[in-house]
Order: sequence, then C-alpha cells, then structure tokens
Amino acid sequence: MTATIPAPDVSVLTDPGTDGPPATALSAVRAFAWRSLLKLRHTPEQAADAILIPFIFTVLFTYIFGGALSGSPESYLQYLLPGTLVMAILLMTVYGGLSLNTDVSRGVLERFRSLPVWQAAHVVGTLLGDVGRYLVAAALVVLLGLLLGWRPEGGPSGVVVGIGLALVFAYALSWVWATVGLLARSPQAVSMLSFLIQFPLTFVSNAFVDPDTMPGWLQGWVAVNPVSLLITAERGLFAGTADLGDVAWVLGASAAVLAVFVPLTLHLYRRRSS
Repeated sequence: MTATIPAPDVSVLTDPGTDGPPATALSAVRAFAWRSLLKLRHTPEQAADAILIPFIFTVLFTYIFGGALSGSPESYLQYLLPGTLVMAILLMTVYGGLSLNTDVSRGVLERFRSLPVWQAAHVVGTLLGDVGRYLVAAALVVLLGLLLGWRPEGGPSGVVVGIGLALVFAYALSWVWATVGLLARSPQAVSMLSFLIQFPLTFVSNAFVDPDTMPGWLQGWVAVNPVSLLITAERGLFAGTADLGDVAWVLGASAAVLAVFVPLTLHLYRRRSS
C-alpha cells in the first residue's frame, strides 16, 4: 500500500467567501508553491529546454571531447557533470520571474490582491515551488551521469550536500529573476534577458574546460565568475575533497543576494499591487 501526499487546500485562496479559518501565511505560501508545481505538470514543455540542453551537453561533450580533453570520456565526465548539473539548475531559475511577469500581464495579480492572505505569499510560494523543479532537474542529471559511468568519490552524502548547495544558490538567484520579472514589460523580455545573461555566465566558466587553458584575460573573469565558484564547490563535494572556504563563499554569496533582492522584489510587488 503506497501513501499519497495530499495537495495543499487552496480553497481559502480561490474563494475568499469560504467559511472557515482564514489562511495563514504558511498555508498561503504552500498553496502558491503547489500552484507553481502544477504549472510544470500541465505544461512540462516549460522546463524542457532547461533540462534537455544540459543532458545534450553532458552526452555530446563526454563522448566527443572527452578523449581529447581528458584522455577518456569516463575521466572527462567526472569533471564535466558538476558543471552541467549547475547549468541545468541555474537555467531554470528564470521561470519564477516569467511566472510573476505572466501573472502581472494577464491581470491575475489583481485577483490575488483581493484574497485575504499575506500578499507576499504569491512571490514566496512561487519561488519555493520552483525549488521542486530544480530538484527534479538535478536528479535527472545525476541519474544520467550514473548511467554514463560517473562515480562520485564523495559518495551519496557528497552528492546530496552538493545538490543542496546548488539549490540554495539557485533559490537566491531566483529572487533576482523575480525582480526582473516585475520590472520587465513582457515575458519575452524576461526570456531575452535570461539568454543574454545566463549563457555567458555558464559558458564562460570552468564548467567545461580547465581555465588554465584559456587566455589570461579570460582566466581573470572565470576566476571571479560566481558560477565557476559554485561549480568548484560542487566538484569538491562530489569528489569528497570539499574546501569549506568554497562552500562558505557560495552560502555567503547566496545570503548577500537574498539580503538585497528579497526586499527589493517585495517592494516592487507591493507597488505593482497598489
């Protein structure tokens, strides 16, 4: 007999006149998070590009460039997979901003304003729900890597901690895209900005090749690229040689981003709602 997890009760959100206790902030956040996950179930093509692209890079780069860059595909996969895992997760962080922008452009935000709930629950719940998407993407990349021969020397605990660290960084980054989503005029504008910003950050990093093979001026950028620093921490955790300084930097950077963009996003949301 298998147990099922019931979906959060969203009746207090969809029908303000429903009898019963008012929705708490926590229940409102849970309802909006569930709404975010339901979007993925009903329109899975939303995440297809962010999942399939890293999969393609993992397979193609492993077998096309693995022999030339590392001597064998199996050896290169150990270096490559932390980068494609980070890439898979970070590419999905834009969906929170897209969702908020779509709600604004379609007038859904006006409906949420009339609900007797904590107004910030819409933003917080949407971004927390997206963490479920990140987790699915990470699990799929890890599964693909295991099928191709990836064997993390850090064991399951290193993989779990590594994924957790990537999720923390991605959640912080999602608040940046939430700000962009509330400022941009259309979902297309959010998507274009995402392409222009995220692809240079992920490709001009240490995700695919050792920075020592790059020109000096490019090495300087890769060294300070936050994506490179996250991937370095991931490689250490997966290999069982984690540097606490690398992990602490990722956590500190995530906290700094949250400290700036959480109040900024909520301010913009309140202004949009007023």
